[in-house]
Amino acid sequence: MKWNSDLYDNKHSFVAEYGKSLIEFVNVEKNQKILDLGCGTGRLTNELVKNGATVIGIDSSADMIKKAKLNYPNLNFQVADATNLDFKNYFDTVFSNAVFHWIPNQEKLLYSIYNSLKDNGKLICEFGAKNNVYQIQTGFEKALKQNGYSYYSEFFLPSKEEYKLLLEKAGFEIEHIIEYDRPTPLADGEKGLRNWICQFFASYLSNIPYEEMEQILCETEKFCKNSIWKENQWIADYRRIQIIAVKNKG
Repeated sequence: MKWNSDLYDNKHSFVAEYGKSLIEFVNVEKNQKILDLGCGTGRLTNELVKNGATVIGIDSSADMIKKAKLNYPNLNFQVADATNLDFKNYFDTVFSNAVFHWIPNQEKLLYSIYNSLKDNGKLICEFGAKNNVYQIQTGFEKALKQNGYSYYSEFFLPSKEEYKLLLEKAGFEIEHIIEYDRPTPLADGEKGLRNWICQFFASYLSNIPYEEMEQILCETEKFCKNSIWKENQWIADYRRIQIIAVKNKG
């Protein structure tokens, strides 16, 4: 997945805005060491440091980290692989918003996070649940097929029951886990859905000629119009899992 950090900041600020509510679960006092896993352009990293916590923001995208360093030059950002963290028993909290659904190897991810946490340290995260953006994925798949292309979802989207088992297998004790609908308005009026697709489905469009890409975008909008176009705005059919889990010493 190749990320466009400018498009992400300008048209998809809702990702960070929704993530702010997740910070309410985090102890952000100055004695805390926090990892912002999948920090993107750094907006939530900046929120996490406001009460004096020591925060490191990591992302696999060099473009995102470059933009984060420009946005917040005094903060600590690093390009890193979340499934292979270099930290051992270091963090009080691993925080992550809207990231896990992009990572195929969840067992390796959770093992990496578990090892990076101190005993009784917490994983606090939120990401896509089963049937997240189902209408968008379905419309996009139809449009691709009509133009001779295929679609295979890149997302990992479990139910809370499925993810509970993965957490327990990794050694976590679950304090809180919910799965819920979160209809999400997309910015920029009629252009909202195509902006979303150009950001989050960029890998499918990167090798498609411009005229065909425009056709696919128009057809996706047509397929999705009846389901997620409401009152002159696209409302993405997001579903989320929200988790607080503790590293179990045993």
